[in-house]
Amino acid sequence: MPSETDKWGWKHVSVFGGFDKGSGTKRWKCNHCSQRYNGSYSRVRAHLLGFTGVGVKSCPAIDKSLREEFRILEEERLQRKKKKNPLSTKIVRTLAKEDVDETVARFFYADGLNMNVVNSPYFRDMVRALAAFGPGYEPPSKTMLSDTFLTKEKAKLEKAITLVRESWPHTGCTIICVNRLDGSLGCFCINFFISSPRGVMFMKSIDINEGDEADNLFINVLSDAVAEIGPRNVLQIITHLGQASSAFESVILSKFPHIFWSQCTSHSIHLLMEEIAELDWMRAVVMCARGIEQVISSYQHYSSCVIYNSMEISDTHSMKFAPSFCLVKRIFQMKQELEELVMNNNWKQWKLTSLCDVENTEAAILGDEFWVRAQLMLQLCEPFVRLLATFNIDKSVMGDVYYWRVQALEAVRTRGIDDIALSQMELLIESRWDMLFSPLHAAGYLLNPRYFGRGQMKDKTVMRGWKATLERYEHESSVRRLLREQVSVYWRSEGSFGEEDAVECRDKMDPVAWWENFGFETPHLQNLAIRVLSQVSSVSLCRESGQCDNLPCRETVKRMGVERVEDLAFVRNNLGLLSLKNGNINYLSVPRSGNSCCIAGCP
Repeated sequence: MPSETDKWGWKHVSVFGGFDKGSGTKRWKCNHCSQRYNGSYSRVRAHLLGFTGVGVKSCPAIDKSLREEFRILEEERLQRKKKKNPLSTKIVRTLAKEDVDETVARFFYADGLNMNVVNSPYFRDMVRALAAFGPGYEPPSKTMLSDTFLTKEKAKLEKAITLVRESWPHTGCTIICVNRLDGSLGCFCINFFISSPRGVMFMKSIDINEGDEADNLFINVLSDAVAEIGPRNVLQIITHLGQASSAFESVILSKFPHIFWSQCTSHSIHLLMEEIAELDWMRAVVMCARGIEQVISSYQHYSSCVIYNSMEISDTHSMKFAPSFCLVKRIFQMKQELEELVMNNNWKQWKLTSLCDVENTEAAILGDEFWVRAQLMLQLCEPFVRLLATFNIDKSVMGDVYYWRVQALEAVRTRGIDDIALSQMELLIESRWDMLFSPLHAAGYLLNPRYFGRGQMKDKTVMRGWKATLERYEHESSVRRLLREQVSVYWRSEGSFGEEDAVECRDKMDPVAWWENFGFETPHLQNLAIRVLSQVSSVSLCRESGQCDNLPCRETVKRMGVERVEDLAFVRNNLGLLSLKNGNINYLSVPRSGNSCCIAGCP
């Protein structure tokens, strides 16, 4: 049988002969179970691999390990066959794509799964793997999904995270605490993440029911997290816990006095933008823009005009944190189209019967006052929106945040607004800064080489932040004195700091990489600068990732008797973070419904 030499299954059966000359049909007996059959190699393979439905039974004498060996042999045989005959790689489609799509859709409808899952890169990986395997694939059981494969996936993630952990003594890390109220269960879920330049990882989550012990539970879990990571590895804790944050801060800092307790910067700026939008003249601009939007929307129902659709903005991040800014911006961008619109005959005919406030809308569009004030509002708010857009959990913005404060104040003071409005804006910016921002931001501004020579040593706020950073970071006065001496060497560009490459690369290199390359003559300051500039200041993407861990799912898992709730949360959140890191923001951008679950059998 020269043509059959590559078919490994023939070695495991005894052939008694064929029916017709040249026929692939043989009489054979299995060498493992002694059962006799008539048939071609496809039946031999099915018998040995455990396939059913082709006129043979699965061999009862072959155990799991041997069957796995046979499966590998079969995969290797098919690969060799494809190499010999490239045309064989083309799968003969027995179903039209539309039929397959309908089958996939039916699965989602019948099982009530969140349809946002189709945006998941893991869903697409699964579909490609199924297509590559071909016919005969049997999915793992509910038990295997909940136990065996969950254990394997957790082990893979922990192995990948090991490299991240190894970097913490060098760069330090930030613990991020994000809470989420679960209305169905009446409790808070607090997720704990760890962020460093090597990446962000989900650590654990706890459920907190309101009561006398809730605060103690959070403090104990956070303290345990610091101890597990290593107190000297933790430089900062960022919380997004609302009013409860200040109560926890004093307790944690009494245990770990060297750690910085910071608020979420993106949330702080969001609150500041809301306060600014409530200023009288700002509110008037926003209300006028909203009135224009409403009138144009009403007009579109009357005519075939689609001008409003073209005003939609693609910056979803700004829409989330600065909706008033985005509203005014898209109206402002359509100034010419709107002016042309209100002059055409269709508009003039429609406004005769319209119940909208068309006269005031026309006056705003055709006049100058609204457009001048709208442009001024956009110019004043632009630094805030630009900073919001920079918040990415995998990128350090330490130092950039303080520079934003400088830019925001400069923008306010150079736009020609009246003294009362200027005073109001300055007061809001400074009050929000004093209330919510960490001294680490001032230290980062001082140590970030991109902002070298901006007069930091003459800025009282920067120097107060630098002083607070030294006192919190280093309790030995002799070491603090050494750090002050070394920062003077940095300011004066002495030694390696004054080399041509160091000067040229200040604004071209990553700040941490710059200090690693040029800070070796001041090792104490180099270590502090690397640790400060390696931290983040926002919980933004941690909040997105945390949405994929929902309490109803975990409660269902408990009812199933699966004692793997923590493993499930660990795997789900870290896979979500990997997806975000790889740019798959759409997968997690829509909050999950309360009944979605990744374990088979959960409703």
